[in-house]
This record gives sequence, structure tokens and C-alpha cells, in this order.
Amino acid sequence: MKNLVIVESPSKAKTIQRYLGDDFVVTSCMGHIRDLPGNDQAIDIANDFLPVYEITEDKKKLVSELKKMAASAEYVWLASDEDREGEAIAWHLFEALNLRAERTKRIVFHEITKPAILKAVANPRSIDQALVDAQQARRVLDRLVGYGLSPVLWRKVQRNLSAGRVQSVAVRLVVEREQEIIRFVSTSQFKVTAEFDVDGRTLTAELPKRFDTEEEARAFLEQCRGAAYSIANLETKPAKRSPAAPFTTSTLQQEASRKLGMSLQRTMKVAQDLYEAGLITYMRTDSTSLSEIAIGAARAEVTSSYGEQYSTPRTYATKVASAQEAHEAIRPTDFARKTAGDTDAHRRLYDLVWKRAIASQMADARLERTTATIAVSTVADTLQATGEVLLFDGFLAVYMESTDDDQQDEDNAKMLPPLRVGQSLDLRFMQAQERYARPPARYTEASLVKKLEELGIGRPSTYAPTISTIQARNYVVKEDRDGRQREVRVFTLANDAIARRVDVENTGAERSKLFPTDIGTVVTEFLTKNFDDILDYQFTANVEKQFDEIANGNKGWQDMIRAFYGPFKESIERVAEHAERQSGERLIGVDPASGKNVYVRLGRYGPLAQIGNADDEDKRQKGLPSTLSINTITLEQALELFRFPRNIGTFEDAEMQVKLGRFGPYIEHAGAFYSLAKTDDPFTIEQDRGIEVIVAKRQATLERTIKVFEEDPTVKVLKGRWGPYIVVGKQNVRIPKDTDASALTLKECLELAAQQAPAPKKAASKKTDAEKPAAKKTAAKKTVAKKTAAKKTAAKKTVARKTTKKG
Repeated sequence: MKNLVIVESPSKAKTIQRYLGDDFVVTSCMGHIRDLPGNDQAIDIANDFLPVYEITEDKKKLVSELKKMAASAEYVWLASDEDREGEAIAWHLFEALNLRAERTKRIVFHEITKPAILKAVANPRSIDQALVDAQQARRVLDRLVGYGLSPVLWRKVQRNLSAGRVQSVAVRLVVEREQEIIRFVSTSQFKVTAEFDVDGRTLTAELPKRFDTEEEARAFLEQCRGAAYSIANLETKPAKRSPAAPFTTSTLQQEASRKLGMSLQRTMKVAQDLYEAGLITYMRTDSTSLSEIAIGAARAEVTSSYGEQYSTPRTYATKVASAQEAHEAIRPTDFARKTAGDTDAHRRLYDLVWKRAIASQMADARLERTTATIAVSTVADTLQATGEVLLFDGFLAVYMESTDDDQQDEDNAKMLPPLRVGQSLDLRFMQAQERYARPPARYTEASLVKKLEELGIGRPSTYAPTISTIQARNYVVKEDRDGRQREVRVFTLANDAIARRVDVENTGAERSKLFPTDIGTVVTEFLTKNFDDILDYQFTANVEKQFDEIANGNKGWQDMIRAFYGPFKESIERVAEHAERQSGERLIGVDPASGKNVYVRLGRYGPLAQIGNADDEDKRQKGLPSTLSINTITLEQALELFRFPRNIGTFEDAEMQVKLGRFGPYIEHAGAFYSLAKTDDPFTIEQDRGIEVIVAKRQATLERTIKVFEEDPTVKVLKGRWGPYIVVGKQNVRIPKDTDASALTLKECLELAAQQAPAPKKAASKKTDAEKPAAKKTAAKKTVAKKTAAKKTAAKKTVARKTTKKG
């Protein structure tokens, strides 16, 4: 074999193989092949923080195969991604495969097209050790922080908790936003609007000021009784709208969330598929620039499809000062390809990328904005109406950027009817409606990414994993929540008569918003109280800048770690020794029946309400359902919990008990559990409705059951969303294609289950970040790797070597 090319994924290998021909064999390393072991021996602190890497269990066979292939190749081309993570993968391959520098070439490309691949092969380089060091510094720092803080949380808050340099700051943002909302006091004002008839067309105007009280609003309408209305002034100004820059990683994630409803992880997975298929450029970037070739290709497409007047080639300055991850924004590799992708998700995301990139190279939209001032004969105040006319659509012919504001835009300009100064207007009605101030908006996944980027926290490759991690740790939940109804007062002046009515509006409804859990809140409060420097936004952003300095070759990674670790170690020891345990305990009142205090706090198994003090022998406790929080629960809500379980009667000679679970209310009957619908009130549901719930659940189960086996009731053949499948105990088993599910025998089901049984775990799974607690370690001091242990380990494991290769 003359040339062996190693890329990160099989799909990328398949695409590149087509471009390179028979002189090259392209294979995949399937991502990272080495990682820090899952214990506190991974970093040799005594040896200047030298990381001790090991080949992950699932990659040992692959690495062995790659070694054989590399040994038979004349040259090995390391073609992992062009960011720091990709550079680190190339370095790990070089080390683990025992490659020789004179036979190893490093190539990078930001799109998988034939010209880009051939250009990369024609311009190889060596491994850029500065980029490797930057990634290594991040990995080591995150491991030290994670393995330092997590054991402290085990001792001071609750077992099995974890913390991390970036994840804990992200949780803090969500917690602080929730606290802002809790503290927010909504006040109301009265907004005055008027609707006029202009030759059969509608003109809507608004009073620029608002009234604080009902009396002031009504008094204004009283003054307008019998008034004459006329156009006092017309002001027309030209306006324009400019297109947004091409996508970076974060703006793609934000826009895919807003326009397509995709999660961050889903967006990145689909984008990676498009990249590996050669359809878009590299998807992890914080640059908004386009190459001259791309700008030329976009101009040709715009001119061809829309006309010369729509083309305005542009360059965009990257807002992120430390943009290092790649050299170009996310764009199509071929602007003439307007649609692409194998699935609906791929086609929709490609369409978004294509439109954004094309629009960025198009002309501004030109508008004419008009403001009409309306005089009221009986008062000095004037009303205003605004509208606009689109003179030239420009980039709007292709694309319009969305925003994170989920409130209704009441200022959307509309077209105005023909007007002239001095023109009299006929009032249809004038209305003063009560409007409440809204609290700050909760974060969505997309708006949290935007905030992290604004603060300089994290990088394109870390946004999605960070936000997935804080949800997986149950520090933050993404969910919908129903709003509540409230009354609003409305006064209407029509035909010189004023009427008052009370309307009802829904407020506080949330869709796919991020909420902190009680454990997330308590952990954040503990960390900010005891490790305020680690949780400080500026500190986290400054760390990212230091990583950038390392990547640019201006700082040594071990110098950075050394400066951080000394004070950090002292803080860990101080907090482990002196800090008090934290449970978020809150006294919310007194139980009128017993006269005892009522508390809410975080318990061993989650948040709970408690009647009585901690040392009371007869204290009573109830777990909080997920709909209640220790930060907002009222005394009345807490006392209601102690009404459960409720016995609501019997059915088939067995009691039915309504209980509150962590994930909602349910009925327990004869050892089975039946969830209540959202419309069922667990406090009032009675026997008849309980029976309906049980019977309906049984019927639904029966309808999805294809086959059961009397000789082994743990084995069932069921209907699933994607077709029939087998359940054997807790194992779900796929049924081979073209198999008649209803004809399966018990023996065949058990054989299929045995064939698909998961392999026994040989080792603890590796994590991509170091934000998990050390196994069986509860003392903070044990996070420091002992020198002797590191030496013993080094004999068996690959120790990271300081290479001298420079890019």
C-alpha cells in the first residue's frame, strides 16, 4: 500500500475515497482512540500535570488493525478535522500507531469536495503541536475541576453529583434567570389604541404614553368623547434591512432551533452528515467569513436566479474576537445545488444553510417608513400610526432571520391607507386595555448558546455537549409548562359611550424552555458561595482566551495549569474541611393541625416537604412532584401533599390509591400503576373516574399486544411506533424483516433475545469531558494523583510525550 489516509468517520472515508483513486486507501478511526482513564490517576500532577492516556476499550481492536495498515503503507495521511479536537486526534493517532514523522503527513480541509481534497493533499503539513496543547489544556483543566469539585458535592450536598468548569456556569445562567423571574413583580398599565375608518380601509393608531391606573385611562377616554380627529403631520423616511452573516456553529444552532424546532444535538448530527457527504463546509466554526471563490460562486447564483440588481457581494467581520476554530463560515459547497439531503431533516437544514449563505451576498431590502401624527381636538396628546412600504425586497426574496423573542411583536409595521395632512378621520372605537409587564424570558437551548457565546464561554465544539450534559445530569430540564389565566380590564369608547369589561388572558405558558431543577439550584448556590471564582463568568471566559493563546503558540499549557491548580487545590481543601452541608432548606410556615414547622429541602432521594424539625421522631415527609419546586412551593401546596395517598374506592376487590410520583400523579391498583391524564385532578378524582383510567390503560395495552405466552408472561410481542417488537423482561428485541410477528413461538422469541443481548460491560464508559465524580472517592484530597501510583501506571499505559513537531 502506498498511501493510507485516516479520517474520523466511515461516511467521510467513503466520500474521500472516490476523489483520491486507487493510489490511496481511506479508512476511519471512528473519532478519538485514546482518552484519560476514568479515575483520579489520569493526570500525573507531580510530573507537571502530564496526562496519562490509554486506548479506550472499544478501540483496541481498531487500533491494532490501523497499526498493521500503517506499517504496510509508504505514507500515512492524518486527515482528521481541522479544529483543535481534530488536531488532537491526529496527534493521538501518531502516538498510538507509533508513526514516524518522515512518513506522516497532516492534511486539513473545510469542505469535502474534490478540489478541496486534492488541494489538501498537495499541501500537507506536520501536526500543529500548539493546537494539540490547547486541546490538552482544556482536557486536563476540565478533569482537574470536575474531579476536584464533584467529591466535595458528594460530601456537602448529595452523592452522585458532578460539577464542571463550563457545565456549572451554564447551569448558573439558567438558575439566575429563574431567580430573576421569581423576584419579578408584574405591574400593569393601560395602553390606548384607536381604530379609524379611512374610505373603507382601517387605520390603527396608538397613544405613545401609558396610564398607570384605571382612573387615568378612563379619564382620557372621557376627554375624547365628541372629539374630532385629523392628520396633523406625515413624516416619510427611507429605511433598509441588511442580511445576516453566514452561519457560525452557534447561529446555525439558534436558527435551526427557531425555524426547524431541532435540538442542538440533532442540528449538529444532521450538519455533520451533510458535511461528510460533501454538501456543506465544516460545521464547527465561529468565523463568518467566506472565501473569495465562495463569494464569486454565490454572486453567479444570485445573478442567475434573481438578477444583477439583487447581487451585493459582502464580507463580514467575525464578532468573536478569538475565532480560531476554522477559516470559513458554514455554507454549501456548491451554490448551484439548491436542494440536497437524503431525509427531510437533512433537506430542511441544507435549505437553511443555502438560503442564509445566499442571502448574505444579496442586496439590502429598501423600504419607505411613514409616521402619521393624529390630532385629537379635545386633548393636547396626539396619536401615532406607523407603516411601511417595501420598495425592493433584496435578500428578503430568499431569507429572513428569526429572533428569540417569543412575545408578540405589537410594533410590526403595516401598510397605511392613503393619507394627507389635514384629512379628517372617522373613529370606529378607542380602547384602553390593561397590559402587564413581562418577566425576563427563560432560556431556550438556542438562546442559552447565544448567551454563552456573548460571554465568551465555550467554543463551537462545546456548546451542544454542554447543554446536553446539564440536562442529562438533571440540573436543568427542557419542557413545556401550561400558563395560568388572569383578568385584564378593558375600556372601550365607541359612539361617544364608554363601556367597561373584564377579559381573561393566558399568561406564563412556556414551550421547550429550560428550567433549573431543585438539585441544580442547590448545587449552583453551593458552588457560587464556596467557589465563586470558578463559577465567575469572567473567569470562564478568560480561560477560553488562555486556550487561544496556547493555540497560537503564545503560552505554555502547563504554565496555565500550574497557575490555576495551586489556588484551586487550596480552595478544595478549605471547603471540604469547613463548609456546611447545603440542602436548600426553607421554612415555609406552620402546620395548623400539629403546630409544627413545615420545611422544604433537598433530601437523599430528591426534594421533599417535611412537617416537624429534623430531630423530631414523629416528623413526616413527602416527596415533591416535578411540578413543584422548593424555591416556590407555598405552605398550602406542601400541606396538600400530605393528603396522599388517597383511597378512592375499590375495583375488582382491590383498593385504588391515588399517589403523587416524581413525574406526576397516578393510581396504584393491584400492584399496577396507571398515570392520570393532565385533565385529572389528583385531589378530587373519585372512584368512577379511577375505574375509567384503569380500564382505558388496559385496553390500550391490549390493542398494542400482538401475542403473549402463558408459560412465560415476561415475554410479549407488541406493536411499536416503528413496527412490531418483542419484550423479554426489560429487554426490547428487534424482529427481523419479513418475519410474521404473530407467528413467533416462545422459543424463537427467546433465541432472538439471546442473539441481541447486550455484551457485558468490561470497563467503565469513558466521558468526553471530565465532569464526573471519581469512583468511590468522597474526600476532596483524593483528587490529587499520587506520584507513586502514576509511576506504576505509566509502565502499562501510554504517557503523553512532549513532541517537538510544529505546524
